[in-house]
Order: sequence, then structure tokens, then C-alpha cells
Amino acid sequence: MATLAHRAFKVVLFIGLCLLSIRYIPFSYEWSPREARAWFAASALLGVHDPDDLYFLVWVTIELIVAVLAYIGIMKLWRWYRPR
Repeated sequence: MATLAHRAFKVVLFIGLCLLSIRYIPFSYEWSPREARAWFAASALLGVHDPDDLYFLVWVTIELIVAVLAYIGIMKLWRWYRPR
């Protein structure tokens, strides 16, 4: 039962970290003309029809990377500080 509780805690922790990263890393649609040209060029290069779709995919990837790094850091600190 303790293993199930530990796994559930880890899942809840990761979901919470994802929600925190979504909250504090803004998703902005306001691009300068230079940024818009760059996103249009990147989407044309990658074969994506809408640059907003590419922007959303990049944004979600960044959110997940931040959440994973925070999760790994918390787990390492927990193992280091945990009493033996």
C-alpha cells in the first residue's frame, strides 16, 4: 500500500509542477514582425501549415521540460535530505 501511495504522490507532484510551469511561463500570441517572420519561416521549413500550431508545440515542450527538471531536482533533494 505504501508503494501505491508513493507512486500516487509522485504523479500528483508531477502534475502540480506542470500546472505551476503553465501558470508562470506565459503563453503569448503577440509577436513582433520579426518574430512573426521567424515563426512563419520555421513552420514552412518544418512543413507545419499554421505557425500558431508550431508555437503551441514548442510552448508545451518547454513546459514539460521545466516540469521534468523541477521534478528531478525535488526527487534528488528528497533522497539527499531524507533521514536514514
